[in-house]
Amino acid sequence: MAIDLVSVLANAAVIVEGAILLDTVRFSSPAGGPPVFNEDTGLYETLEGDVLYEGPGAVQSGSLPESASAVVATQPWVNETTSKYKVFTPLTAPIAARDTIVTIIAVHQGGDQTLIGRQWRAMDPSQGGTLGVVRVTSLDQIQQAGGM
Repeated sequence: MAIDLVSVLANAAVIVEGAILLDTVRFSSPAGGPPVFNEDTGLYETLEGDVLYEGPGAVQSGSLPESASAVVATQPWVNETTSKYKVFTPLTAPIAARDTIVTIIAVHQGGDQTLIGRQWRAMDPSQGGTLGVVRVTSLDQIQQAGGM
């Protein structure tokens, strides 16, 4: 009995999308300029340019944040850490280019509502593969300005 791999992957994609892509994420190009304080969320937000995608997605922590370190032992420590996260989107979502801004627009019922408005920057173009069921993009959290 031959397995129709295309059908298996298509069915798996539907299941995975329905199970984990419960939130709404936005991909946008960076507009440049300093972060702006959003009084509604209490966060400083990086200005967004053109919206490239807005739709189902999920942001998950990829691992514990890496600690800040000195490049050379006699130099001061860097101020920001690298925060490893991943965003999952349907295969129909566009491939995010490096530095694409990813913002959580809406969170599913029972989800962490404090994540709305939080932003990340794509570290590399979205990962791809011939056997994928969702698109995966590595992210670095945009650090809060203004002592937050």
